[in-house]
Amino acid sequence: MAKNNELLEALNILEQEKNISKETLLEAIENSLITACKNHFGKSENVKVNIDPETCEYHVFQEKKVVEKVEDPVEEISLVNAKMIDSKYELDDIVNVEVKSKEFGRIATQNAKNVILQKIREEERKVLFDEYYSKEKDIVTGIVQRYVGKNVSINLGKVDAILTENEQVKGEVFQPTERIKVYILEVKSTSKGPRVLVSRTHPELVKRLFESEVAEVKDGTVEIKAIAREAGSRTKIAVWSNDPDVDPVGACVGMNGARVNAVVEELRGEKIDIINWDENPAILIENALSPAKVIAVMADPDEKTALVVVPDYQLSLAIGKEGQNARLAARLTGFKIDIKSETQAKEAGDFYDYDDDETAEDAAEASAEETSAEDSLTEENEAEEVSEEVPVEEEPQAQEAGENEDEE
Repeated sequence: MAKNNELLEALNILEQEKNISKETLLEAIENSLITACKNHFGKSENVKVNIDPETCEYHVFQEKKVVEKVEDPVEEISLVNAKMIDSKYELDDIVNVEVKSKEFGRIATQNAKNVILQKIREEERKVLFDEYYSKEKDIVTGIVQRYVGKNVSINLGKVDAILTENEQVKGEVFQPTERIKVYILEVKSTSKGPRVLVSRTHPELVKRLFESEVAEVKDGTVEIKAIAREAGSRTKIAVWSNDPDVDPVGACVGMNGARVNAVVEELRGEKIDIINWDENPAILIENALSPAKVIAVMADPDEKTALVVVPDYQLSLAIGKEGQNARLAARLTGFKIDIKSETQAKEAGDFYDYDDDETAEDAAEASAEETSAEDSLTEENEAEEVSEEVPVEEEPQAQEAGENEDEE
């Protein structure tokens, strides 16, 4: 039998365009032929289909038992008819009787066609689902299509994703055909194909953006240990370097801030604080409250609480606008942070400034030394004054004595 060139070509085109394997399509054709037989003959248990994957040649045949008297023509064949096919057949042998697909009725043929199309659609959906499921928890670039109510439809190439109102950054407005980066939250399989949910507010979006901009983060030299984000406003990330020669903050900031600015631009001006991660919670909390300066941190790792003392003039900076800086620092470190000014802490007895005591002691010692030095200087001066006064008094006496000698 010759090659079925048309079928072979059709399968090759489907394999390339839809990314559906030829084996899957051949299986679908096999099932459709069995279905057609069932519709045509009323049963298909004894139907066998052979398809050559290389040439796409196919044979459909019924397995029939050789009997004296035929009661069921679908499953049985008379000895006479069997001998006509091949003289070797005897009673109770199984004969393969070929079924010509041209014998199928119009309805059977239509059903077979529907089975093949259904299988192609199913496989197409499966391939798409697998493709986007592998991108779950990653970022992709999409093109804004349109607003559907308050949700945004975004084309990711082969499927449209949904950016729900909850996953949109407050204040962000998109124009159709605009290209934006989104984080794939979840991919669900539905009867209409994969349903892809994306986000612009997820903290992982920032992490993935840094991975795409910073080679050291991508290759694992620099690790992003923690992220705290208030989408559209500010993000804090704590970074750590596995290589002592690589500065993690410097790597993420880039030359003249080029790397971090690229991330900020994609996030439409969201501020990003990059801090050094430290295993010591007190140092980590101090870094996390940046840009505010910290005097002291008293952290309790068991209770996950910390008291932070800052200079009086830095209190509002440490807390941040509407408490944002303190809130993000707490989320980043996992500690409940209580921030007090130096004055408040001293009044509450939470903080005892040893530095001030040392300064006072130093000042007292210095003043004591100055006093003793002044006293010794005064004594020396008085002694000098006395020694100077003695000869001044003796001179007139000598003169007077000389004068008396002259008179004599």
